[in-house]
Amino acid sequence: MKTMKSYNFDFCCLERIKDKQEKIHSWLQSYEGSKELPLYSSVDIRDAGFKIAVVDTNIFPAGFNNLCEHWLTDAVGLMKRAILKRVVNCDRILIIAEEHTRNMWYLEHIRILQQIIEQAGFKAKIATFLAVQPAFCESAKAVELETATGQIVKIHCFKRILADLEADREDIDLIIMNNDLTNGIPESLKNSKIPIYPSIQAGWHSRIKSQHFQHTEDLIKEFSRIVALDPWLFSCRYSAVDNVNINTESDRAKLMDAASDVIKQVAEKYQEHHITEKPFVFLKAESGTYGMGVIPVEDPKDILELNRRNRNDLSKGKSSQIISRFLIQEGVPTIYHVDEQVSEVVIYQIENNVVGGFYRFNPQKSGRENLNSPGMGFKKMCPHLKKYGDCGLRHDMNIFDVYRILARIAGIAAHREIIQLEAQSKNEDHG
Repeated sequence: MKTMKSYNFDFCCLERIKDKQEKIHSWLQSYEGSKELPLYSSVDIRDAGFKIAVVDTNIFPAGFNNLCEHWLTDAVGLMKRAILKRVVNCDRILIIAEEHTRNMWYLEHIRILQQIIEQAGFKAKIATFLAVQPAFCESAKAVELETATGQIVKIHCFKRILADLEADREDIDLIIMNNDLTNGIPESLKNSKIPIYPSIQAGWHSRIKSQHFQHTEDLIKEFSRIVALDPWLFSCRYSAVDNVNINTESDRAKLMDAASDVIKQVAEKYQEHHITEKPFVFLKAESGTYGMGVIPVEDPKDILELNRRNRNDLSKGKSSQIISRFLIQEGVPTIYHVDEQVSEVVIYQIENNVVGGFYRFNPQKSGRENLNSPGMGFKKMCPHLKKYGDCGLRHDMNIFDVYRILARIAGIAAHREIIQLEAQSKNEDHG
């Protein structure tokens, strides 16, 4: 089985990047070094053939179940190193999961994350807040649930674990967050004496995508100077609009104007690079993940005329959080196809070290739409195909090197973003 592309990223661009590999690696290392990069991350990349760009970065990834088992072997050693860097004598770890107890694929993901940590030599428990099922904590400490592959995963009640910690019946050295804290930071975590990674300040309660893409853009400009290429070939034009009620026509007009401006900028770039396609944008929530609150916009006027269904989709995100701030992001059409179904690339990292990836495909969508939506599926990438056999999809190593560079840039940008968010939190506390 293999992926197919209708055309390749410009050969001269690839050669230029290949020729500068050593310098690029040294430059990336200068920013990575011994710094505390995000514990783990996933990076969505769209490849249009004429440009390749990061379109989303998740600091609390939820798809370890979609990674090739051979790459997961590498993840064990990298996870061990990352954990011991944070807590030198770490032994016991608590993974705080999302409350997707009915999502069997999420349960499989969290089971594999626990497995990686345990194979790295640590004792690990999974817990969740169970805010939507508070009665559960009254009757039991934990529940065993079946994952999508028929495996069993044990989910503990965080409230019960907290009580055991306070009574010295439990000992935890490190908390690993796999909950993006959309609803805010629980009081029980705010003053935790146990180290927590990734930072609780980087949850979607305070994180905004434009801040991440500003850091990414700064780094892409440096990278582009090394390879002497236009930074637009590796980034997206964007604009953020705050204080928006999507059901108010005057607010939709603000979004329309912002979309018109971004499309105008992209059209100029298309003309400069002799691209004949029509530019478009994605209208997406500034905070949040799971592909919620995202629609493609071919004509800015379409925003003004959004129907009720689209307005409903854009009014609330995960956990029914009201969306009031939007990102207008240049649309990067994807040219990848898996089994004749349009797809895009997702790269997974532990401290900026690639531990695999997959192709997200969606037979219900075109290459100009959001693929992270109902109907999507996943095909694993696998390393060292000759060594391991056909365990996943074949990928072009030259192109994959570009994806890996962009993913590392996104990881460095996320590191800068977390520092900024933590500084903002400290200022607010002392304000």
